[in-house]
Amino acid sequence: MDETKDQSYFLFGLTQEQLSRTLFPLGSLRKQQVRQLAAEHHLAVAGKPESQEICFVPGGDYTRFLEAYQREQGTPLSQMDGEITSTDGKVLGRHSGLHQFTVGQRKGLGLATGSPLYVLSLDTANRRVVVGEDRELQTVTCRVRDCNWIAVEEPTAGLRVEAKIRHQHTPAPATLYPEGDTVRVQFDAPQRAVTPGQAAVFYQDDLVIGGGWIMDRTD
Repeated sequence: MDETKDQSYFLFGLTQEQLSRTLFPLGSLRKQQVRQLAAEHHLAVAGKPESQEICFVPGGDYTRFLEAYQREQGTPLSQMDGEITSTDGKVLGRHSGLHQFTVGQRKGLGLATGSPLYVLSLDTANRRVVVGEDRELQTVTCRVRDCNWIAVEEPTAGLRVEAKIRHQHTPAPATLYPEGDTVRVQFDAPQRAVTPGQAAVFYQDDLVIGGGWIMDRTD
Protein backbone atom coordinates (compact mmCIF):
# COMPACT_ATOMS: atom_id res chain seq x y z
CA MET A 1 0.00 0.00 0.00
CA ASP A 2 2.83 2.40 0.89
CA GLU A 3 4.71 3.14 -2.33
CA THR A 4 7.71 4.48 -0.39
CA LYS A 5 8.22 0.96 1.01
CA ASP A 6 7.66 -0.86 -2.29
CA GLN A 7 10.18 -3.70 -2.72
CA SER A 8 9.06 -4.90 -6.15
CA TYR A 9 12.28 -3.58 -7.74
CA PHE A 10 14.28 -6.13 -5.75
CA LEU A 11 11.89 -9.00 -6.48
CA PHE A 12 12.02 -8.92 -10.28
CA GLY A 13 13.95 -12.20 -10.36
CA LEU A 14 11.11 -14.29 -8.92
CA THR A 15 9.45 -16.91 -11.10
CA GLN A 16 5.76 -17.78 -11.31
CA GLU A 17 6.50 -20.98 -9.38
CA GLN A 18 8.15 -19.04 -6.55
CA LEU A 19 5.38 -16.44 -6.48
CA SER A 20 2.75 -19.19 -6.22
CA ARG A 21 4.27 -20.12 -2.82
CA THR A 22 4.91 -16.58 -1.58
CA LEU A 23 2.88 -14.48 0.83
CA PHE A 24 3.31 -10.76 1.53
CA PRO A 25 1.42 -10.32 4.82
CA LEU A 26 2.43 -6.67 5.28
CA GLY A 27 1.44 -5.56 1.80
CA SER A 28 -1.83 -3.98 2.87
CA LEU A 29 -0.32 -2.16 5.89
CA ARG A 30 1.72 0.97 6.43
CA LYS A 31 4.89 0.99 8.54
CA GLN A 32 3.25 2.74 11.49
CA GLN A 33 0.53 0.08 11.60
CA VAL A 34 3.19 -2.64 11.62
CA ARG A 35 5.00 -0.90 14.48
CA GLN A 36 1.75 -0.69 16.42
CA LEU A 37 1.11 -4.41 15.94
CA ALA A 38 4.67 -5.19 17.01
CA ALA A 39 4.25 -3.09 20.15
CA GLU A 40 0.96 -4.83 20.99
CA HIS A 41 2.79 -8.17 20.78
CA HIS A 42 5.73 -6.84 22.86
CA LEU A 43 8.28 -7.30 20.08
CA ALA A 44 11.61 -5.60 20.78
CA VAL A 45 11.90 -4.24 17.23
CA ALA A 46 8.68 -2.19 17.47
CA GLY A 47 10.67 1.03 17.89
CA LYS A 48 13.70 0.09 15.81
CA PRO A 49 14.98 3.12 13.81
CA GLU A 50 14.58 3.24 10.03
CA SER A 51 17.54 1.97 8.01
CA GLN A 52 18.33 2.45 4.33
CA GLU A 53 21.69 0.67 4.47
CA ILE A 54 22.74 -2.88 3.60
CA CYS A 55 21.37 -4.89 6.51
CA PHE A 56 24.31 -7.30 6.92
CA VAL A 57 27.08 -4.63 6.77
CA PRO A 58 28.07 -3.36 10.24
CA GLY A 59 27.46 0.38 10.50
CA GLY A 60 26.59 0.58 6.82
CA ASP A 61 30.30 0.92 5.92
CA TYR A 62 30.32 -1.24 2.80
CA THR A 63 33.84 -0.04 1.81
CA ARG A 64 35.39 -1.62 4.92
CA PHE A 65 33.21 -4.69 4.42
CA LEU A 66 34.48 -5.19 0.86
CA GLU A 67 38.09 -4.58 1.87
CA ALA A 68 37.77 -7.20 4.61
CA TYR A 69 36.31 -9.60 2.06
CA GLN A 70 39.22 -8.96 -0.32
CA ARG A 71 41.73 -9.68 2.46
CA GLU A 72 39.86 -12.87 3.27
CA GLN A 73 40.11 -13.86 -0.39
CA GLY A 74 43.85 -13.19 -0.35
CA THR A 75 43.78 -10.11 -2.59
CA PRO A 76 46.22 -7.44 -1.32
CA LEU A 77 44.70 -3.96 -1.23
CA SER A 78 47.72 -2.76 -3.23
CA GLN A 79 46.29 -4.70 -6.18
CA MET A 80 43.05 -2.72 -6.09
CA ASP A 81 44.46 0.75 -6.81
CA GLY A 82 44.49 2.48 -10.17
CA GLU A 83 44.17 5.70 -12.15
CA ILE A 84 41.46 8.34 -12.28
CA THR A 85 41.28 9.66 -15.83
CA SER A 86 39.28 12.00 -18.05
CA THR A 87 37.34 10.64 -21.03
CA ASP A 88 40.30 11.45 -23.31
CA GLY A 89 42.63 9.36 -21.14
CA LYS A 90 44.40 12.14 -19.24
CA VAL A 91 45.45 10.93 -15.78
CA LEU A 92 43.99 13.24 -13.11
CA GLY A 93 44.83 11.25 -10.00
CA ARG A 94 44.87 7.82 -8.38
CA HIS A 95 42.47 5.78 -6.26
CA SER A 96 42.84 2.87 -3.82
CA GLY A 97 39.97 0.71 -5.10
CA LEU A 98 37.04 0.76 -7.55
CA HIS A 99 34.74 -0.40 -4.74
CA GLN A 100 34.87 3.15 -3.35
CA PHE A 101 33.11 4.61 -6.38
CA THR A 102 29.78 4.46 -8.16
CA VAL A 103 28.58 5.99 -11.42
CA GLY A 104 27.24 9.49 -10.83
CA GLN A 105 29.35 10.07 -7.70
CA ARG A 106 30.75 13.57 -7.20
CA LYS A 107 32.11 13.68 -3.65
CA GLY A 108 35.16 11.82 -2.44
CA LEU A 109 37.07 11.79 -5.73
CA GLY A 110 40.13 13.43 -4.19
CA LEU A 111 40.61 15.73 -7.18
CA ALA A 112 41.16 19.49 -7.20
CA THR A 113 39.66 20.86 -10.42
CA GLY A 114 38.06 24.09 -11.52
CA SER A 115 34.68 22.51 -12.23
CA PRO A 116 32.67 19.65 -10.69
CA LEU A 117 33.55 16.17 -11.96
CA TYR A 118 31.46 13.02 -11.71
CA VAL A 119 32.22 9.32 -12.08
CA LEU A 120 31.16 8.33 -15.60
CA SER A 121 32.30 4.72 -15.66
CA LEU A 122 34.42 2.10 -13.92
CA ASP A 123 36.93 0.23 -16.10
CA THR A 124 37.34 -2.96 -14.08
CA ALA A 125 39.82 -4.56 -16.50
CA ASN A 126 42.29 -1.68 -16.04
CA ARG A 127 41.18 -0.62 -12.53
CA ARG A 128 40.43 2.83 -13.93
CA VAL A 129 37.85 5.41 -12.81
CA VAL A 130 36.71 7.65 -15.68
CA VAL A 131 35.34 11.07 -14.71
CA GLY A 132 33.71 13.92 -16.61
CA GLU A 133 30.96 16.53 -16.61
CA ASP A 134 27.43 15.95 -15.39
CA ARG A 135 26.01 16.20 -18.93
CA GLU A 136 28.09 13.15 -19.89
CA LEU A 137 26.08 11.04 -17.45
CA GLN A 138 22.95 11.35 -19.61
CA THR A 139 22.03 8.44 -21.85
CA VAL A 140 18.97 7.25 -23.75
CA THR A 141 19.96 3.64 -24.45
CA CYS A 142 21.34 0.69 -22.52
CA ARG A 143 21.56 -3.08 -22.89
CA VAL A 144 20.18 -5.52 -20.32
CA ARG A 145 21.16 -9.18 -19.87
CA ASP A 146 19.73 -12.23 -18.08
CA CYS A 147 16.16 -10.98 -18.25
CA ASN A 148 13.46 -12.68 -16.20
CA TRP A 149 9.92 -12.32 -17.54
CA ILE A 150 7.27 -12.62 -14.83
CA ALA A 151 3.96 -11.37 -16.19
CA VAL A 152 4.50 -11.64 -19.97
CA GLU A 153 6.04 -14.02 -22.46
CA GLU A 154 9.54 -13.11 -23.60
CA PRO A 155 9.01 -10.27 -26.10
CA THR A 156 9.84 -10.82 -29.75
CA ALA A 157 9.19 -7.23 -30.86
CA GLY A 158 9.19 -3.72 -29.40
CA LEU A 159 7.40 -3.52 -26.04
CA ARG A 160 6.36 -0.32 -24.24
CA VAL A 161 7.23 -0.18 -20.54
CA GLU A 162 8.31 2.09 -17.74
CA ALA A 163 11.88 1.17 -16.82
CA LYS A 164 13.44 1.66 -13.39
CA ILE A 165 17.27 1.70 -13.28
CA ARG A 166 17.69 1.96 -9.48
CA HIS A 167 15.43 1.55 -6.47
CA GLN A 168 14.77 5.28 -5.96
CA HIS A 169 14.52 6.03 -9.70
CA THR A 170 11.16 7.19 -11.03
CA PRO A 171 10.14 4.66 -13.72
CA ALA A 172 10.81 6.25 -17.11
CA PRO A 173 8.87 5.56 -20.34
CA ALA A 174 10.88 3.35 -22.69
CA THR A 175 10.64 0.74 -25.44
CA LEU A 176 12.28 -2.68 -25.15
CA TYR A 177 13.86 -4.23 -28.23
CA PRO A 178 15.00 -7.88 -28.00
CA GLU A 179 18.50 -8.41 -29.41
CA GLY A 180 19.56 -12.06 -29.18
CA ASP A 181 19.90 -12.97 -25.50
CA THR A 182 19.82 -9.31 -24.41
CA VAL A 183 17.31 -6.47 -24.50
CA ARG A 184 17.98 -2.92 -25.68
CA VAL A 185 16.18 -0.32 -23.60
CA GLN A 186 15.39 2.87 -25.54
CA PHE A 187 14.25 5.63 -23.18
CA ASP A 188 11.96 8.38 -24.42
CA ALA A 189 14.14 10.94 -22.64
CA PRO A 190 17.78 10.83 -21.42
CA GLN A 191 18.35 9.21 -18.02
CA ARG A 192 21.16 10.10 -15.60
CA ALA A 193 23.81 7.67 -14.38
CA VAL A 194 22.71 4.42 -16.02
CA THR A 195 25.00 2.02 -14.18
CA PRO A 196 26.26 -1.40 -15.37
CA GLY A 197 25.61 -4.03 -12.71
CA GLN A 198 22.40 -2.39 -11.47
CA ALA A 199 19.03 -3.99 -12.08
CA ALA A 200 16.72 -2.59 -14.75
CA VAL A 201 13.13 -3.48 -13.85
CA PHE A 202 10.26 -3.12 -16.30
CA TYR A 203 6.77 -2.03 -15.25
CA GLN A 204 3.40 -1.57 -16.90
CA ASP A 205 1.50 0.66 -14.48
CA ASP A 206 2.17 -1.00 -11.09
CA LEU A 207 2.76 -4.47 -12.56
CA VAL A 208 6.33 -5.78 -12.71
CA ILE A 209 6.58 -7.61 -16.01
CA GLY A 210 10.27 -8.49 -15.72
CA GLY A 211 13.79 -7.20 -15.45
CA GLY A 212 17.48 -7.93 -15.85
CA TRP A 213 20.97 -6.58 -15.28
CA ILE A 214 22.37 -3.52 -17.04
CA MET A 215 25.36 -4.44 -19.20
CA ASP A 216 26.34 -1.06 -20.65
CA ARG A 217 25.08 2.18 -22.08
CA THR A 218 25.13 2.10 -25.86
CA ASP A 219 24.96 5.75 -26.90
